[in-house]
Amino acid sequence: MRGSSAVLADRLRSRLLEIERTIFVRIEALAGPQRGDLDYLLGLRNTVHAALGYALDALEHGELTSPPPAALLEQARKAARNRVSLDTVLRRYLAGNALLLNLVIEEGSAAGTPRDALQRMLSTQAVLLDRLLAAVADEHSAEAEALRKGSSAGTRRLRMVERLLAGESIQTLELRYELDGFHTALIATGAEARRDLPEIASALDRNLLLVCPDDTTVWAWLGGRRMLGSDELLTGLSPDSAGDLRVAIGEAGEGVAGWRQSHQQARAAWPIAGHGPDPAVRYADVAILATVLQDGLLLDSLRKLYLEPLEVERDHGETLRETLRAYFAAERSAASAAAALGVSRQTVNTRLRTAEDRIGRPLGGCGAELEAVLRVEEFGSYVPPGSLTGTVATSRLSSDKQPVSGFVA
Repeated sequence: MRGSSAVLADRLRSRLLEIERTIFVRIEALAGPQRGDLDYLLGLRNTVHAALGYALDALEHGELTSPPPAALLEQARKAARNRVSLDTVLRRYLAGNALLLNLVIEEGSAAGTPRDALQRMLSTQAVLLDRLLAAVADEHSAEAEALRKGSSAGTRRLRMVERLLAGESIQTLELRYELDGFHTALIATGAEARRDLPEIASALDRNLLLVCPDDTTVWAWLGGRRMLGSDELLTGLSPDSAGDLRVAIGEAGEGVAGWRQSHQQARAAWPIAGHGPDPAVRYADVAILATVLQDGLLLDSLRKLYLEPLEVERDHGETLRETLRAYFAAERSAASAAAALGVSRQTVNTRLRTAEDRIGRPLGGCGAELEAVLRVEEFGSYVPPGSLTGTVATSRLSSDKQPVSGFVA
């Protein structure tokens, strides 16, 4: 017979979608407008996944058997690098924990959990919270102190770039980069990114501005008197010439305004380049997907409109989604999709008609939106309702695979 703590954990897991909505609404109201680069904001999804999973495991087993998840510590360091205060980070944890404890009491009462058992669970959660807060505070403080001590030329250049990106007017002679002309921004990572980008810039006859916001990421701009063609740049960034380099590319822009906007576009495309199959991603090719990834309301709405209706199928819509992906990848050619799937064209057409029936509208009128939300699902990236920052979820919100989320750092 299962213990009361395991039963209570199961009851909470059955309400995870509701819990994540409640927590994110509370966190947004508490913290106000979110700040930080997109990598930090999207990284919140790993944090909430790990935090709530850690809390529910402790609740179920009645003890703490493992240290705080590494994802929480890494997010604390990212928060420091993005100048998100420790106070804000800790207040988010406290808000999430308060909501979770209320739900533990609510579900415990509904399940008839004995008072002494419920008190033990709450005590375990209090110890867990203390451990989390201490570990997160240590990581945030250590990273903030390291940043304060940074006084190298590279650090000064990064601070100047950040001020320019924020719209400040400053002297830029130290950058040794001409802000007139045309600029194409890149965000890159890879073991040899700092070495590869100067070589690529030289091969393309471009001036290079390069700064490193952290140990693994590079921000760069390729500047010149003429606009750099996208085909020319993508050729220079081919996997053969760039090793393990992964890069997001903004569109070419002119002057300081274009320099800034190109970087913003590269930032929007970065999660796709950083986690998708293509090592080099241009913003123009993923603009819709990048927008969907950043807008929790939009993504949740698209999911409900186009993916949830497919889940009434016996396989929860897996076959229909696979067929739709092949259809879009084949530029909406049923014959090419059939060849890729190894089925007949008639089978593909039948599945497409079934999808249209389930969705309630023709693919011709909603193809762009459906393709975008299917691509997001491939990333395993689902932004919860009420959040513009992101969280983690499974690709299918079926009864056996509920999304997991929780506290935000």
